[in-house]
Amino acid sequence: MSRVDLLTAEDVTDQRGEALDQIHGAFGFVPNMFKAVANSPAALQSMWGSFGALSTGALGAKIGEQIAVAVADRNRCDYCLSAHTLLGKKAGATTEEMTEAQKGYSADPRTAAILTLATELVDQRGQLDVGAVRSARDAGLTSEEIVETIAHVALNVFTNYINLALDVPVDFDRVRLTAK
Repeated sequence: MSRVDLLTAEDVTDQRGEALDQIHGAFGFVPNMFKAVANSPAALQSMWGSFGALSTGALGAKIGEQIAVAVADRNRCDYCLSAHTLLGKKAGATTEEMTEAQKGYSADPRTAAILTLATELVDQRGQLDVGAVRSARDAGLTSEEIVETIAHVALNVFTNYINLALDVPVDFDRVRLTAK
């Protein structure tokens, strides 16, 4: 049971209704996470706007979803793990690629470097040493890709914390967490 009301477009009379309508258009329904976040117009605008901005970034949707499952597993957020596994497959990832990404791995060297950076960010709570960024650069990541990876991690930590702190009911097929 969610610790906050799960709002719908019919429950609000401000810009949240428009955002919830956009979310419905994107997903075919409004996921419970967005219904919970809709309790704050600013938080909903921040979250939905960040998803929109990052969806057009240099990393692409597939890698964005791979980052999301790696972060979700590290933070033990089964809501985000379940949602982003589905979204990753819709973005062209195989089941195996999403399972490996959940563990922070990829057979693709560029994706592996991105996931290593992302998981180190989570594990080190953002306090990377110079070696982590140097390793990302040595793997061929550009400054844009490094910064965008950090942005994806930050957005996913935000969504993980919303779902965990507010006990948002999972409305996707559940995927099993691997992190301890």
